[in-house]
Amino acid sequence: MLLSGTVIVDASTTIEEGAVVTEDDCIVAVGDRTDLVEQYPGHERREYDILLPGLVGSHIHSVQSLGRGVADDTALLSWLFDYVLPMEAEMDADVMYTAAKLGYLECIESGTTTVIDHLSVHHADAAFDAAIDVGIRGRLGKVLMDTESPAGLQQGTQTALDETEKLIREYHDVNDGRIQYAVTPRFAVSCTEACLRGCRDLADAYDGVRIHTHASENRDEIAAVEEETGMRNIFWLDEVGLTGEDVVLAHCVWTDEAERELLAESGTHVCHCPSSNMKLASGIAPVIDYLERGINVALGNDGPPCNNTLDAFTEMRQASLLQKVETLDPTTTAAETVFEMATRNGAEAAGFERLGELREGWKADIIGMTTDVTRATPVNDVFSHLVYAAHGDDVEFTMVDGEVLYDGSEHVGIDAAAVREQAREYATELNATLEL
Repeated sequence: MLLSGTVIVDASTTIEEGAVVTEDDCIVAVGDRTDLVEQYPGHERREYDILLPGLVGSHIHSVQSLGRGVADDTALLSWLFDYVLPMEAEMDADVMYTAAKLGYLECIESGTTTVIDHLSVHHADAAFDAAIDVGIRGRLGKVLMDTESPAGLQQGTQTALDETEKLIREYHDVNDGRIQYAVTPRFAVSCTEACLRGCRDLADAYDGVRIHTHASENRDEIAAVEEETGMRNIFWLDEVGLTGEDVVLAHCVWTDEAERELLAESGTHVCHCPSSNMKLASGIAPVIDYLERGINVALGNDGPPCNNTLDAFTEMRQASLLQKVETLDPTTTAAETVFEMATRNGAEAAGFERLGELREGWKADIIGMTTDVTRATPVNDVFSHLVYAAHGDDVEFTMVDGEVLYDGSEHVGIDAAAVREQAREYATELNATLEL
């Protein structure tokens, strides 16, 4: 396929009259449109206003999609323990499959082609199946909770670890490598030391498996960990093996100087979730400091109940503006910096190679966008447009691994309207059961 338009190669390189040529799952050429049309006369042609790498949602909760809007204006721990976790506990395999599928469809139609997804304790296999059916690229994991957890979600330590290992064996590196596994303890408050150390052992036992958890999102969380362990959260995670180049920590809002130094020295990835942090009043993550230390910072939406969207373009805008407000410096977190967080940095956090840029020999994860909307008139600077003005609604074309999943504002091979209808029915039933 030959795709033409303004090509965003990476966060510093654009080709105004450019083209990208794909064959099978790879990009085989990137360059001037006229030259590539001559070189590849037999390729199917598509034209879009902007072509860019698929965005990476480095921390989402697809299975929470049915809870959109049920716990607004609520403090984090109440939001989690009074609303979100009880909802997860009530979801059977069919509901979990539909919720995850709904989340993945939202990602695909708004330009996110890769996710790191924090699932739930039970029926994680249903979410893996949904990811495979939709065709998204993802690093997914079953949640582990073996202490301080609501009824229905707390498991025995060995049961949680055994179920995780079973899922690794079944789903890690499947669907031509699109699906990878992340060992996913919920967070330190809900996991014993034995559970957390067991997570590290599992990640070490299987090549390419990573670890993904929440960390230092909220001051009450940090106080609870310190009371239990005598350590600040990041140091406790380091003690039990949950730092390093194969670890992605979501949030990291409240870290001190020593913790930041540890994150940098260990190569641990941080996922910044600005909309969620604002909505739950968790605070403002020190993103500029992280970047200056060389910490890889990616972007995530978190879950629909605390955002309430999985649109990565919204998250880019929020990420830039929030740091400007925090520092009172309008020059910080430039559009190009934030775009890199949502693409290449996200790919590195997720552990996918040759992803996050449009280059010859790299994976064909590409989105095509229109600028034929009033909001996009004029486009004086393409990065400014993508970060500050664009919406996921502007996406017209989404390709993952060379496979077209979204075309002309329609999902390919999936009845999205039927998924939405089923999701509404399940959400109504859950709300009635939980009296939400």
